[in-house]
Amino acid sequence: MKLATLNDGTRDGQLAVVARDLKTAHIADGIAPTLQAALDDWAFIAPQLQTLYAELNAGRARRPFDFDPARCMAPLPRAYAAVETSAWPGHALRLRQAGMPTLPAPQPDAPDEPVLWRVAGDALLGPQETIALAHEAGGIDVGGGLAIVTGDVPAGATPDDALGRIRLVLLANAVTLRLLAASELERGAGLLAARPATAFAPVAVTPDELGDAWRDARVHLALRVACNGRALGQPDAGAGMGANFAQLAAHLSGAHGLTAGTIVGAGPVSDRAASGFACIAEQRAQEIIDTGEPATPYLRFGDTVRLEMLDGAGKSVFGAIEQTIGRREG
Repeated sequence: MKLATLNDGTRDGQLAVVARDLKTAHIADGIAPTLQAALDDWAFIAPQLQTLYAELNAGRARRPFDFDPARCMAPLPRAYAAVETSAWPGHALRLRQAGMPTLPAPQPDAPDEPVLWRVAGDALLGPQETIALAHEAGGIDVGGGLAIVTGDVPAGATPDDALGRIRLVLLANAVTLRLLAASELERGAGLLAARPATAFAPVAVTPDELGDAWRDARVHLALRVACNGRALGQPDAGAGMGANFAQLAAHLSGAHGLTAGTIVGAGPVSDRAASGFACIAEQRAQEIIDTGEPATPYLRFGDTVRLEMLDGAGKSVFGAIEQTIGRREG
């Protein structure tokens, strides 16, 4: 099923079920007021949401209305925990080859162990909210990627255990200030000051909604990323992904487990250079590798970004992220 959170003036918004074709929606107030409430009691709430979803798709829902992505907040506007990694090894490898700041190389004694770090999850952006920044000098970069929302995951969960506790899949734009990232990465604490905003597509989907594209806990679809109306790339999210989402959630569960509503982001999607890129930094890295210097500029005030993922029939899965870079007031 597909779920969205509508802006009703509160911090957590109002949960809605969205039709598969993204044309209509239905408030879920009789089932759960917010997405977090649904996640907290998923075994009881999810079947009721699924019934409403089936009725909406069949045209039998009682109070449908036209779905407007501009009314949407992030599907989960604030998360108890938000964690990120770089799950596509090709991304870090390309940046490393170009001499650009990136995560440390894998340790020889644990080459497959993912590096995860905490990111801000207290004020996540909706799909059309302005990316408001104080200045342009930080090297503003788009960051097209995917994330999951988990249910409760027990400490020490195996990947098979974690797979069954992946509740939702999200499409994300994790904006990064690349020129500020170097000092944070050198300290080994991940990105915080260099990560000013993360936005999400209007709709979160359950893994089954992805059909055959959800295999081995990866999403096998291309992610389309454009800046100022020009394509940056459409890398395949399934190809080249290292640790899958079940492995990431299991690794993160560690000694303390995960709470329902935890967001696990996988970083910028990265495929072959011929398919383009999901972030400007990787494009610049390839230019350095090819010619010795970067040619693509980072984003500036007034620039726009658009991210979308289409299914095998050419239909939008999550809806689109459409944002403008703006100057923060005050």
